[in-house]
Amino acid sequence: MSVTIVGGGISGLSLAYFLLEKDPGLEIRVLEAENRPGGKICSDSSDGFLCERGVNGFLDNKPYTLELARKLSLNPLRSNDAAKKRFIYSRGRLYPLPESPQAFLFSGLLSPCGRGRIFYEILSPKGKEEDETLASFAKRRLGKEAYEKLIDPMASGIYAGDPEKMSLKSCFPRIHELERKYGSLIKALLKLQKEAKKSGKSVGPGPGGRLTSFYNGMETIVRSLKEFLGQRLLVSKGVKAVDKREDRYSLYLEDGSVMESDTVILACPAYAASEILRDLAPALAAHLSEIPYPAVSVACLGFRQEDIRHNINGFGFLVPASEKRKILGTLWDSSIFPNRAPEGYVLLRTMIGGARAPELAMEDEERVTGIVLDELKDIMGIDVLPDFARIYRHEKAIPQYNVGHAARLQEIDNAVSAYRGLYLTGNAYRGIGINDCIENSHKLAGEIYSKT
Repeated sequence: MSVTIVGGGISGLSLAYFLLEKDPGLEIRVLEAENRPGGKICSDSSDGFLCERGVNGFLDNKPYTLELARKLSLNPLRSNDAAKKRFIYSRGRLYPLPESPQAFLFSGLLSPCGRGRIFYEILSPKGKEEDETLASFAKRRLGKEAYEKLIDPMASGIYAGDPEKMSLKSCFPRIHELERKYGSLIKALLKLQKEAKKSGKSVGPGPGGRLTSFYNGMETIVRSLKEFLGQRLLVSKGVKAVDKREDRYSLYLEDGSVMESDTVILACPAYAASEILRDLAPALAAHLSEIPYPAVSVACLGFRQEDIRHNINGFGFLVPASEKRKILGTLWDSSIFPNRAPEGYVLLRTMIGGARAPELAMEDEERVTGIVLDELKDIMGIDVLPDFARIYRHEKAIPQYNVGHAARLQEIDNAVSAYRGLYLTGNAYRGIGINDCIENSHKLAGEIYSKT
């Protein structure tokens, strides 16, 4: 059986690895449209600074990524203890995100009324809609203030999304399930803590885990997979269209060549898969085209440590939409992982754009840099020019799981099932994180192998 994977991001690369692990003699190739594999995973080392253009790590709370790293003989790097300290910008200052119930009670981030409203959550009614927005859920259960100060910036930090459109069920399925099962998040937390004492395990409503990367950046795992695949990985091989005749697929490449394959897996972004499938499966292509990808820019700025008066012993900060700022937040990268900045320097990594203001992300580099510096001056008191600057613009960054996403996935699954030997995978469907992508690839490899 011949297998062709379209897309050399972490989903496509890990899928190829898992398939070859099951059958080393499998005829397999991975086609990547760009001149390098990895997709949004790209670590840029320059002038002693190590910048992540996109993904900056994964949580160590799921086994598949760590297990894959072990098999590739890689050493994961956990974030520094300082990374536990996270901040929210509100009313002109940075407030530490409470790390315990006691810290929450004395936090100035929420007003006394806002804190009290959260305790009312135990009496809030259960949602009646099968799929509701994150904003609707948060306001109903936690109150407007907690939504604006806690939930909204979290959504921007993870998805660069709009909570007024994001699906709770698809973006945070664990929280959705807990409300369905217990009727209250507080009740669920108490129940989980009771179970944790019995089992000795740490459990809770959140994802948990510690941010993890590699000493030389996230691209380390991409390089290892590239080396493993060798000549099976072909870069600068964009696919324009796919057709099926009898039991084999024909892939039409942008360079004019045609490849044949028994099995085709589209591990590229949903909008790219939509274009590829436009002639073969127009209804499926239409569903895929409905998944939005807002623009995001990442600004990596390096400063002399002596020029930064603000304490950056922490993870960084997020900015609620209600603050009307032009950035989503800033990570203090050199405080999170070692080897991110030369000695005597710090590296700050700021996100701009997303569903909140996609047009800002696509401004020219000078304009983006100016916006970020203006914001950092107001928020952190930084009033000097950086010694190092890199701007990475992503016109289509993170897929959005808006309300209706689960129903759309059902339509997509039904449509794909009509084409034997055709599969879809990637972060557009069931999880945007690296852990999700690798776990989904592992499952898909088992499914494909069982049909050989």
